[in-house]
Amino acid sequence: MGARVIDRFGKGIRTAPRDVLVTESADKQNMGKAFGLHKALDMFGAAFGILLIYLIMKNSQGDYDYKRLFALSMIPAALGLVMFIFVKEKKREITAEVRQEKTSRLSFRENFNKIDGQLKLYLLVVFIFTLGNSSKAFMILKASDAGFDEVNVILLFFLYNAVAGLLSIPLGKLSDKIGRKKLLVPGYITFALCYALFAFAETTDTMIAAFTLYGVYTAMITGVERAFVAEISPAELKGTMLGLHSTVAGVALLPASVIAGLLWNVFGAAIPFLFGAGLSLIAAGLLMAFMKGRKAGAAISSPNIA
Repeated sequence: MGARVIDRFGKGIRTAPRDVLVTESADKQNMGKAFGLHKALDMFGAAFGILLIYLIMKNSQGDYDYKRLFALSMIPAALGLVMFIFVKEKKREITAEVRQEKTSRLSFRENFNKIDGQLKLYLLVVFIFTLGNSSKAFMILKASDAGFDEVNVILLFFLYNAVAGLLSIPLGKLSDKIGRKKLLVPGYITFALCYALFAFAETTDTMIAAFTLYGVYTAMITGVERAFVAEISPAELKGTMLGLHSTVAGVALLPASVIAGLLWNVFGAAIPFLFGAGLSLIAAGLLMAFMKGRKAGAAISSPNIA
C-alpha cells in the first residue's frame, strides 16, 4: 500500500505538467494526434514490458521472484528520467499578457465560478464515469475465475496494451477531424459493453474479447479526453484545468474500487461490472444531452478572470 501511495503521488505530480508539454508541442488542429502518439508510446512500452515479464515468469518454472521482477522494472524507469535531458520547453517572452496569465493562475479559486460551464459539466461527467471504473485487480479476479493462471493472465494485459497502442494514433487523428465529443460518447458506450462482457465472462474466449474491447475503449478515451479538456480550458488556466481533471478522476477512483469490492462481496462478481457499465452509460447520456459539439482545434473564449 505504501508503494502504491508513493506511485500515485508521483503520478499526481507529473501528469498535468506532462499534458501541458504535449499541448504546447502540438498545434490545435493536431491535438488529438499528439495525445494519441503519447498514449500509443505509453501502451506499447507497457506491452513490451509485460511481454518481457511473461517470458521471465514462463521460464522460471513456477519459482517467481517478484522482488527481482520489480527491481528489473526500475531500469527502464531510470532510462526514462535520463530522456528528460533531451526534452526542451518552449521559452516564453515575459510580456504583459504572460504576467496577466500568472495573476490569473493565482486567483483561480476566487474565479472558479467564471470557468466555462461546459468544462464544469465535463468534469462532472468524468467523476460519474470514474466512479464506476474500478481497479484492474477485479479484471484479474474475473480472469482467474475464467481459467487463467497468474502467468497467462499477463498475456491478457499484453493484449489490452497492444490493442490500445495500435489504435491510439488513428483514433486521436479521427478526433481531430470529427470532434472530441463524437468519439468520447461511443468511447463510454464501448466501456459499458466491455464491462458487460466482464460481468458475464465465464470462458477464456469471452475474457479475451473483453480485454480486447478494453483496449479499444482506452484508445478512444484516454488521449482524446485530455485533448478535449485542453481545448475547452481558458488558455491561462490550461495546466490548472488539466490538473483538476486528473484530481477529479483520482478522487473518484478510491471509492470506485471500494464500492466494487463491497458489491462483489454482497451481490457477486457480475454486479460491480454492471454498476460500472451503468455509470458509463449515464456519462455518455450526459455528454450527448448537454455537451455542445465543438470542431477540433476550436478553443473556448477565455473569460476575463483577472
